[in-house]
Amino acid sequence: MEWKQALRGRLAACTGPKKSEQELKDEEMELFTKYYMEWKGGRKSVNTSYMNIPRFYYRLPAEDEVLLQKLREESRAVFLQRKSRELLDNEELQNLWFLLDKHQTPPMIGEEAMINYESFLKVGEKAGPKCKQFFTAKVFAKLLHNDPYGRISIMQFFNYVMRKVWLHQTRIGLSLYDVAGQGYLRESDLENYILELIPTLPQLDGLEKSFYSFYVCTAVRKFFFFLDPLRTGKIKIQDILACSFLDDLLELRDEELSKESQETNWFSAPSALRVYGQYLNLDKDHNGMLSKEELSRYGTGTLTNIFLDRVFQECLTYDGEMDYKTYLDFVLALENRKEPAALQYIFKLLDIENKGYLNVFSLNYFFRAIQEQMKIHGQEPVSFQDVKDEIFDMVKPKDPYKISLQDLINSSQGDTVTSILIDLNGFWTYENREVLVASDNDNTTDIDDT
Repeated sequence: MEWKQALRGRLAACTGPKKSEQELKDEEMELFTKYYMEWKGGRKSVNTSYMNIPRFYYRLPAEDEVLLQKLREESRAVFLQRKSRELLDNEELQNLWFLLDKHQTPPMIGEEAMINYESFLKVGEKAGPKCKQFFTAKVFAKLLHNDPYGRISIMQFFNYVMRKVWLHQTRIGLSLYDVAGQGYLRESDLENYILELIPTLPQLDGLEKSFYSFYVCTAVRKFFFFLDPLRTGKIKIQDILACSFLDDLLELRDEELSKESQETNWFSAPSALRVYGQYLNLDKDHNGMLSKEELSRYGTGTLTNIFLDRVFQECLTYDGEMDYKTYLDFVLALENRKEPAALQYIFKLLDIENKGYLNVFSLNYFFRAIQEQMKIHGQEPVSFQDVKDEIFDMVKPKDPYKISLQDLINSSQGDTVTSILIDLNGFWTYENREVLVASDNDNTTDIDDT
């Protein structure tokens, strides 16, 4: 048959040496390039501008790439050391103060020495290259207030420099604990930082080493409760530096810190022992966890059962009981009800339908428990309609029938509203606010008379 002969002829013509796989791929690419260029109109010039763009992405080494990981760690350490050497040391700061004092511009304002812009620039030239970043027109203008001679305070400028140096030192110190090298600290990273910081804080000298783990947990929870509202398990180092918590923690370096300051400082030894002591006192069965019944005695013991039910429904528990870390979140929320993070915590508990807002049903659901407690204590229950109207008047939500979290925060009445709904003592304080104010005024008048 003709087709057989044609096939045989074709096979006979292909009896030459076989091409390798690479040669076939090269031929395929050559043909593809040829036909592609013809399709594009035969343009021979290729735009190679992309080759001028510097590389901006470097992937993180995988866990099994040990050598790359070591190289990255070493390079980060060298980088941080270089940045640390660029900072002013104590001797250089003393020299800067001497130069500023030498070039002050009279007259003084009280006992405060001043300096004008011309002398400011002279000091900048003499202070050395490390100080160059501080002697700019922008910094001078930032510190310039209402001086009739156009000068700035030497003390204010020096404090500005000290603050900047401290921030950079702290940034470098925190970065050493940033294992991932991505500009944030995980919970374990911050725990290691605070644990190694304890021996440098004289106000914590009296803490027993057996309490260190509980102290670290107490301190770390405040950072994560307020700086990690989405509960991602990590905090940006920039956020740590921007908030006041680190200042409060490092305030414990002051050996003469007043008793009042210690009591109001969450990170102080008395405060940490107070919180942990409360936890132990609530734990009646001594199993290291808190049941709903044990937690009901928190504070004045007037939190409603419905609210406590919601706490145990929404928060992390173990066999229906709360551990110390979850308890710390609970305490931080109730002790800081004016703060957005605390209101977010409580709002989630109040939002029983998970709709993102509180309506009349939600308010009534929680206030019923307040009314029941009032009956138990022999008091005449207050009408819900009256309380509901007062709450909406206080909050003034955008939607007259719904209260969102943002409405609660914007109103600056979030602490009052939440207290009315979850705590009989809080409601009683609100209901008798006029009597309490009058009583305080009478007491003040009595003191003044004496």
